Amino acid sequence: MPQVSDVTANVGILREALQTGMANYRKTTPVNLKVIDVFLVYFAFVAALQFGYCAVLGSFPFNSFLSGFLSAIGMFILTVCLRIQVNPDNVTDFENSGVNTPVSRERAYFDWVACNLVLHLVVFNYIG
Repeated sequence: MPQVSDVTANVGILREALQTGMANYRKTTPVNLKVIDVFLVYFAFVAALQFGYCAVLGSFPFNSFLSGFLSAIGMFILTVCLRIQVNPDNVTDFENSGVNTPVSRERAYFDWVACNLVLHLVVFNYIG
């Protein structure tokens, strides 16, 4: 059985690690990535809220629940892909058609918008 002092020490180490990580995040992350991170938190919250609603109150119009839930999850995944593409640390990971020039930010945002249109066309079609 763990001792109280061990748990307290571990909590202190965890708190210090979180404070250091947040300080580094605030200092080194560009503003556009922080905005994308806010969208990611929002989409995760919406998906969790819909899942909780379904678990507690039921999913009578199941197509509607599934459409909303998959829309939130799909938006989350597409936004993660956008964040990876526009992150300046990942510029060398995305090359444009084998040429040694990285994918432009404009193209990454256009791809995100185009994929969102396809996602939401499928979602609207599935609602019924």
